[in-house]
Amino acid sequence: VFDYDFGLQDDFIGSAFLDLTSLELNRQTDVTLCLKDPHYPAHDLGSILLSVLLAPIEEQPEATMLMRKSWKRSSKNYDVLPNMPSRAGNLWHRIHSPSDCVLMTSFCVPSNQNHETFQTQSLRLSDLHRKSQLWRGIVSVTLIEGRELKAMDANGLSDPYVKFRLGHQKYKSKIVPKTLNPQWREQFDFHLYEERGGIIDITVWDKDAGKRDDFIGRCQVDLSTLSKEQTHKLEMPLEEGEGCLVLLVTLTASAAVTISDLSVNSLEDQKEREEILKRYSPMMMFHNMKDVGFLQVKVIRAEALMAADVTGKDSFSKSDPFCVVELNNDRLLTHTVYKNLNPEWNKIFTFNIKDIHSVLEVTVYDEDRDRSADFLGKVAIPLLSIQNGEQKAYVLKNKQLTGPTKGVIYLEIDVIFNAVKASIQTLMPKEQKYIEEENRLSKQLLLRNFGRMKRCVMVLINAAYYISSCFDWDSPPRSLAAFLLFLFVVWNFELYMIPLALLLLLAWNYFLIVSGKDNRQHDMVVEDMLEDEEEEDDRDDKDSEKKGFMNRLYAIQEVCVSVQNILDEVASFGERVKNTFNWTVPFLSWLAIVALSVFTIILYFIPLRYIVLVWGINKFTKKLRSPYAIDNNELLDFLSRVPSDVQVVQYHELKQEPSHSPSKRKKNNP
Repeated sequence: VFDYDFGLQDDFIGSAFLDLTSLELNRQTDVTLCLKDPHYPAHDLGSILLSVLLAPIEEQPEATMLMRKSWKRSSKNYDVLPNMPSRAGNLWHRIHSPSDCVLMTSFCVPSNQNHETFQTQSLRLSDLHRKSQLWRGIVSVTLIEGRELKAMDANGLSDPYVKFRLGHQKYKSKIVPKTLNPQWREQFDFHLYEERGGIIDITVWDKDAGKRDDFIGRCQVDLSTLSKEQTHKLEMPLEEGEGCLVLLVTLTASAAVTISDLSVNSLEDQKEREEILKRYSPMMMFHNMKDVGFLQVKVIRAEALMAADVTGKDSFSKSDPFCVVELNNDRLLTHTVYKNLNPEWNKIFTFNIKDIHSVLEVTVYDEDRDRSADFLGKVAIPLLSIQNGEQKAYVLKNKQLTGPTKGVIYLEIDVIFNAVKASIQTLMPKEQKYIEEENRLSKQLLLRNFGRMKRCVMVLINAAYYISSCFDWDSPPRSLAAFLLFLFVVWNFELYMIPLALLLLLAWNYFLIVSGKDNRQHDMVVEDMLEDEEEEDDRDDKDSEKKGFMNRLYAIQEVCVSVQNILDEVASFGERVKNTFNWTVPFLSWLAIVALSVFTIILYFIPLRYIVLVWGINKFTKKLRSPYAIDNNELLDFLSRVPSDVQVVQYHELKQEPSHSPSKRKKNNP
C-alpha cells in the first residue's frame, strides 16, 4: 500500500502477504490483512479488507468479472495503472481513496511462492521507497546524416529536420536548408526507464515558413534488440517516404539519479562518501570523461508561500505545494503537501553532473487535480556558486527570475566534481534540452535584445572615438603616450603578444577585484528591461485570450522572431566575452588564464608556420580519423558556458530581508 503523490515517487505505507493455501478453490473469501513495515515490525500500520476468489486461469469465472465491475462502480476515480506489466491472471489497480492510497492486488500467483518469498518482496518494496533509482540507463543517439530524402518543395529540395520521441522525452534537431542529403552531426541523450528497453519514434519533417510543415517519413529504433555498452551504427530506411537516416546509438549503465528520505544520506555514510570522493579524485581524471561530478540536493521545507487556492465561506486561502528539481534534462519531483503554506518535504535528490556549468533549477508549484499546476516560485542556482553543506534560505523568484515573489525555500546542496574533467567538458558541445516552447514575438524582448546589441556596438564605437581622439591630439599627453606605445609595439611585435595582452587584461581585472576596486556594476538596465518584459508577457497572456491575430501572421512573426534571436545571440556573445574578463565566473576566468598562458608559450617558442601546419593537418584528417565525429568549436563552446548579462541577473541570489514579511513583497499572482 502506498500514499499516492503527484510527483514521481509515492510514499510506502505498509505491505502484507496472502497465504494461498488458506483459500478454498472457487470460493469467494473475505480476508483482512494487517499492514507491516519489515524495518519496524512493531508498528501498527492499519489493515486492508480483500474479497478474494481463487480459480484456475483457464476457467475465468464470471464472479471475477462481477467483482471487478462492482469495484469499478464503487470507486469514482478508478483507473488502471499505465505501464504495469500485463500478466495472465494478474489484476493491477490504482484507487484514489480519501487517503489517496494506491492498492496493488495480484489475484493469481504461482503456487510455489512461499512465506519467505513474500517477506523478501515486502522488504525489497519498502527499501525501494526509501531510496529509489529513477531510470535504468542512458541512451545516447547521434544523428549523423540523411540520404536521398524526398523532395517536398517546388525547387526539388527540402529543408529537413528530425524529431525524436522516447516515452515523454522529446528532441528536435536543427533545420538543414535546401538539401536532400542533410548533415546534422547532433547528439541527444534519453533516459531509459525499462529494463527490457523501449522504442524510439523518429519522424522527419520539411520546414515550411508560414504554413504547416510537410511530413517526409518515419522510422523506429527498438532498443531491446541492441546490446549495451556498445555503439551501433544504424541505417534506418524511412517508412511512408524515401531515403534513410544514419544514426549512432549507444546504451550505457544508469546514472546515479535517486530520490530518498533524509534518513538515507549518501554523503553522511562514511563508506559511500569515500567512494564518491574516490570516483572524482584527481587520479580518476581520465576515467569516464562524461561523469564530471556528483550533486546532492536536500529539499527541506518552504515558508510563507503564496496562497493559490481560495476555499470555504470565509475565503480560507491555502496551497497544495510540491517541488520540482531540475538539472539539465534530469527532472525530479517531491510529493505534494496538501493545504499548507509552510510545507516540509525532507527529500534528498542525487544527480550525476555532466557539465559543471549547469544551473540547478528548483520550482514550487501548487497542485490542481483538474487543471495544470500553478506557479508559486522558482530559484536558479549555478553549480559553481554552491557552498557545500550549508543550509540556505533562497528567496523565491518569479517566472522570469527577475524579482521576488512570496516565500522562501530551504535547501542544502553539496557538489563534488573533478576539476580536470570539468575543464575538458567546458570545451565540448553543451547538452541540448528537451524540445521547449518556440520563441514567440515580443515587442519588449525585441527592444531588449536591440538595446543589448546596441550597448555592445557602442563599446566598439567608443573605442574607435578614443583612438581617433589620439590621432587628433585632443589631449596632447594622452596622444604622446599612445604614439610612443604604438612605435614600441609595432617595432617589437610578435604573435605571442596577442594572448599575452589578453592574459594581462585578465590579471589586471583580478587585481582590481582582490584589492576591492571592483569596477563591475550590477546591470540595472538589463534588470529593468526584464521587468518590463515580464509585465508585457502578462499583458500578452491576457490579450492572447481575447484576440488571436498573431496566429494569422506566421510568416511575418517568423522573420521577426529570427531577427529577435539573432540580436540576442550577437548581444550575448559580446556580453560573454566581457564577463570572461570581468571574472563573473572565476572558474572560467582561471581556465582562460591557463589556456592563454599555454598559447603564449607555444607562440613564443614555436614558429607560426609549424602551428598553422599542425592546425591544417588536423582539420584535413579529422573526418578520416573520426568519420562520425560531431563538429564543434572549442572557443564557442567555452563562451557558451559564460553567462550573459541577462543570465547574471537571473542567477543573482536575492537577499532575505531581516524582517521577512511576505505580504510586503511584490505579489505575483499565479
